[in-house]
Amino acid sequence: MLTLATLTDRARTGALGPDPAGQRIALAFTTVQAVRHGGRTGGYRNEVLSLRLGAATGSCAVEPGTLPAHALDDCVGASVADLLGHPLPAVRIAALDAYLMAARPHGPAHGARPHPLPAGDTLARSRARAAAVVDLLPLDRVRRVLVVGVVNSLLEQLRRHGTGYEPCDLKGGTTEWGEAVHTDTHAVLDRCDALLVSGMTLGNGTFDPLLAHARHTGKPLVAFAQTGSAVLPHFLGDGVTAVSAEPYPFFWLDGGPGVLHRYGGAR
Repeated sequence: MLTLATLTDRARTGALGPDPAGQRIALAFTTVQAVRHGGRTGGYRNEVLSLRLGAATGSCAVEPGTLPAHALDDCVGASVADLLGHPLPAVRIAALDAYLMAARPHGPAHGARPHPLPAGDTLARSRARAAAVVDLLPLDRVRRVLVVGVVNSLLEQLRRHGTGYEPCDLKGGTTEWGEAVHTDTHAVLDRCDALLVSGMTLGNGTFDPLLAHARHTGKPLVAFAQTGSAVLPHFLGDGVTAVSAEPYPFFWLDGGPGVLHRYGGAR
């Protein structure tokens, strides 16, 4: 069965596109932001490593402040083949994402359905994205969702539908409604009959076990991906039932209209 490691190996051998040894990264950059939506009691920070390969941009989120200063220098001018074996997971994922984005860009030709995001302030756009993501779940037969990577707008949308959830995030803490956030997803997996999983799981090593659980149990697994938006569609039909793919630039960077690329899911 496909895993992140085997997908990376296939990319490295050129099975998914042009020879990665001949594909070089022209630009590496990070995007750092802090946000506290109006009307919300808490805020958060994001940091994302992005790599440009031709017209494509691949990305991987990291915990703020953890990316070494040399990471950008390691990437610029390097071949994708070399970066797929880089010691930093974030570099490997961003390189894989850029390579797959260039080889198989989001669009109807590759099974993606464009979903418009309206212009608006940060909270309005967050809520619009959340509605588009939650719509990919088969809510008519889901009672409780494991949410990995806590986004309060996603939880708000599930609450609006009357669907229960178990919020999980390696950072812990509490939700907007004072609920404890679990740091051990496996302790609460059996309480849930669907999984809503952030693309950040690719970069922190927690994706494969969640994928294995979905395959073993047949539970729906929906991924919402800024990290690895071009990576996760490769798992559709093999444990992943739907993907909301959001390549760079992300919804929080601009107030104008945008688009998500949705694969699979409830219709």
